[in-house]
Amino acid sequence: MLTAVSDGRAGINAALVKRLITTQCPQWSRLPVVPVAVDGWDNRTYRLGDDMTVRLPTAAGYAPAVDKECNWLPRLAPALPVAVPTVLAKGAPGAGYPYPWSVRGWLPGEMASPERIDDMTQFATGLAGFILALQRCDPKGGPLAGAHSGYRGASPAHYDDETRRCITALSGRIDTVRATETWQAALEAQWRGTPVWFHGDIGGNNLLVTDGKLSAVIDFGTSGTGDPACDLVIAWTMLREECREAFRHTVGQDDGTWARARGWALWKSLLTLTQCSDPRDERVAIHLDVIDAVLADHERFA
Repeated sequence: MLTAVSDGRAGINAALVKRLITTQCPQWSRLPVVPVAVDGWDNRTYRLGDDMTVRLPTAAGYAPAVDKECNWLPRLAPALPVAVPTVLAKGAPGAGYPYPWSVRGWLPGEMASPERIDDMTQFATGLAGFILALQRCDPKGGPLAGAHSGYRGASPAHYDDETRRCITALSGRIDTVRATETWQAALEAQWRGTPVWFHGDIGGNNLLVTDGKLSAVIDFGTSGTGDPACDLVIAWTMLREECREAFRHTVGQDDGTWARARGWALWKSLLTLTQCSDPRDERVAIHLDVIDAVLADHERFA
């Protein structure tokens, strides 16, 4: 989730980052610290000079991702077809800040959106190639899906009660019968495979493009090993028509995995809609479109 920059979440601001760098990474203490223009919710990110960033979790629940990314990104990176964050240092709690944090190399590029992509079909197949490469990485010892991944990579049944409450709350705004059928199909398509690596939050905000092409994938905070269905959600949230078909054809996956992926997409869009109190909120139209696409996809392939 992205948010406009506003210093102070979890007590984090540029002055704190400067103190942490000065005391724990003094070799970089003379470099300027500047907040990025658009930031995440789970972590705050600051530019450190021209070539680095500092990334700080905003709450205790997000802190375990620091060790996970520091341990696993260097092992995954050589097998992946596009750049991923390079961890340069891991910081400890200090200066009144209670969580571990990290310094990474700056990755150039812009957040992916259709207007920044030259060829959406090529983008879709390139992204599918990244997902397949990630799935081929050795899962031995990798963190099994659970609380650290927001239960992505586990069964969508973890969110069963929440999803059904959302469907009920949205009666009159969505087709609740079709939504319930699609959700039930996701639960019934139980995953029984061998764990593979998943990213857990593949969306435009975590994909970078350079010169109109996919160049990097960032934010592995919800990554882990388990069911890869959660990584297919972008088929409905960003891809359209022929691009979606190109993605589907390239990434493969069995029918059950696609059914669970529809469940993940449906859960998130239903939840977001119930949180939008203003019908003029731009997210309303976006997530209604996602729900329509997911329900149509279920009817086509179920």
